[in-house]
Amino acid sequence: MNPKLPELRAKAMALPLSPGVYIMKNKKGEIIYIGKAKALKNRVSQYFGSQSGHAPKVRKMVENVDDFDYIIVDSEFEALVLECSLIKQNMPKYNILLKDSKGYSYIKITPNPWGNIFACYRKDDEKASYLGPYTGGSVASSVDEAKEIFRLPTCSKVFPRDIGKERPCLNFFIGKCSAPCAGKISESEYEKSLSEAIEFIKSGRGEAVKRIEKEMNDAAERLDFERATQLRDKLRSINRIKSRQKVVVSETKNRDVFAIAQSSEKCCLAVFNFRDGLLTNSEHFIFDAGSNLPELRHELIEAYYLAGREVPPELILDGETEGRETLAQWLGEKRGKRVEISIPQRGETEKLVEMTLSNAARKLSDHLGRRGNETAALDELAKALALPKVPKRIESYDISHTDGADNVCGMVVFVDGKPLRSAYRKFTIKGFSGQDDYGSMREVISRRLNRFVEEEGGEGFGTLPDLILLDGGRGQVNAVRPIVEAMGFDIPVFGMVKDGRHRTRAIASGGEEIQISDGRRMFTLVSTIQEEVHRFAISFHKSKHTRSSLELKLTKIDGIGEKKAAILLGEFKSLKKIREASEEELASVKGISKKDARAVKEALGE
Repeated sequence: MNPKLPELRAKAMALPLSPGVYIMKNKKGEIIYIGKAKALKNRVSQYFGSQSGHAPKVRKMVENVDDFDYIIVDSEFEALVLECSLIKQNMPKYNILLKDSKGYSYIKITPNPWGNIFACYRKDDEKASYLGPYTGGSVASSVDEAKEIFRLPTCSKVFPRDIGKERPCLNFFIGKCSAPCAGKISESEYEKSLSEAIEFIKSGRGEAVKRIEKEMNDAAERLDFERATQLRDKLRSINRIKSRQKVVVSETKNRDVFAIAQSSEKCCLAVFNFRDGLLTNSEHFIFDAGSNLPELRHELIEAYYLAGREVPPELILDGETEGRETLAQWLGEKRGKRVEISIPQRGETEKLVEMTLSNAARKLSDHLGRRGNETAALDELAKALALPKVPKRIESYDISHTDGADNVCGMVVFVDGKPLRSAYRKFTIKGFSGQDDYGSMREVISRRLNRFVEEEGGEGFGTLPDLILLDGGRGQVNAVRPIVEAMGFDIPVFGMVKDGRHRTRAIASGGEEIQISDGRRMFTLVSTIQEEVHRFAISFHKSKHTRSSLELKLTKIDGIGEKKAAILLGEFKSLKKIREASEEELASVKGISKKDARAVKEALGE
C-alpha cells in the first residue's frame, strides 16, 4: 500500500467543491494521470480512501502517486476541455489512450498538370498537397472509390511523359479509367475530374450525389447532353460501388456506434463508423476492466476523438455515459456543429448497437481465448442486473427435500460462464427438521460465508462469488440478502424464477422481476445455471433419501440403531451387498458385534 495515502487524503479533503482538473504525479515528478471533476474534493478524495472498490488499474495508479496538483475552472465543460488539452500534451501512462493500430493515413494529391490522388502513411513529397491525417482503415478504400468513379488512372504511368506511347488498358474499356495515356481525355477535362474526386472525398458520398445530380439536371436543361451523360455515368459508378457494400441502415446518416463488452479482467471497446448509411470502418480496443461503466464509457469516447478522428453529427452508445451533455458540447466544439448522443432502446439503431456489442464480445473472447457467446452472455447479465462489474464467479443454490424430509442444498459454480464442477458443494440442512425453504437457504448461505472467513484465500470456499443466484423468487432473495449484508459482504443476490413449465422466465431482485427474453444469450446462461443447480440438488437429495430409507429399514432390526445402520451402509454401500455379506464379514466391521451380525442376517435372510 502507498505509505503516503493518509497525507494525500488529507490534502484531497482540503480541496474545494469546485470544477477542475487534477494532475497525479509520481516520485520523479512525472505526470501519470490527468482527470477532471465536477467537484474536485469529492472526486480526488475517492482515490485515497478504501482501495477495495477500485479497478486494478486505478489501484496500481494510486500506488505510484507521490503528489498531485490541480487547476480550478468555472464549469464542468471547461474542466473537460482543459483535461483533453493536458492529456494530449502529456500522454499520461494511466490515462486511456486509444491509439489507432493502423497508424495515421494521408491522402496525397500530386500537382497539376495530370495530378492524381494516393493513400499514404507519411508526407514524403514537398511538391504534393495532403488531406489528413486520418485514422482507421478506410483511407485506401476511399481513394480507390474516388478513382473508379471519376475514372482516374491507377497504373504507374507518368503524365504527360507517357501520353500516346501505349494503347489503353482494360480499365478504359470497362469504364474505370479515362485513359490519358492514349489521349482519350483533354488536360482540362482531366483536371476537372481530379477536382471532383477530391471534393467527393472531402464532402462524402451523399453530398457528392446531390451535387452531381444538380449539375446533371442543369446540363440537360442547357441541352448539353454530352456533359449530362458523363455525370449520369458518374452517378451509376457511385451506385455500383454502393451496391457492393453492405448497407446496414436505411437512413443516410453519418454516425459512430460505441459498445463495450466486459469480462472480469478486461474490456473491449468496439466502434463502428457509418457514413452515408454504410459501414465504412470498424475498430476495437482491449484494455483493463473498470468498475464504473458510465465513467469508463466517457473516458473511452474522449480518448477516441482525442486521437484526431473525425467527429460525426451523431454518437450512438450501448449505455449511459458520465456527463453526457458536457461530452456532447465538447464534441460539438471539435466538430464545429451540434453533436447528438443517444442510447437507443428499440428500432434500427438499437440493432446497430447489438451488432457492435456482439463484435466487441467476439473480439474480447478471442483475446481471452474464450467462446464469444459466454463473454456476451456475462456482459448482458451484468448490464441487466446493473452489476458493478461482469461476474467472473457465479454461485447458484437450490434446496431439495421430500415433504420436509432429507433437507439438502446443492451449490454449483460457474467461472467465466462455464461450470467448474470441482467447486460444486453439497449441504445437509442441520439447523432444523421439516419444510422451511427460506430457513434452509439462510442456513446454507451463513455456513458458506463463515467458511470463507475461515479459509479466505484458499481453494473451494476461500473464494467469494461475484454473484449469487438462488433458485426461487423474491422470497428467497429477501431471506438471504440480509444475511449477506449483516456479515459485511457486498455480493449481489438475485433469484431465478420459473414459469408454469419449469422454464426460466425472469430474474428476481428484492422487489421486482427482470424479464429475460429467450432470444438473448443471457437467457441461455441463466437457464443453464438454473437447470444445473436443480439437477445437482435433486441428485444429492435422491441419494440421501435412498440412504435414509435404507437406514430406516435397518433400524427396525433388533440392536441396530441409526448409528450402526449408518456404519453398515458406509461399509457396504447398499442393502443388497449387506444381504450378500456373510455373518463373519458383517461382524468384522468396527462397531458391529457378532450378535448384531446374526440379527441382520436373520432379518434380511440368506
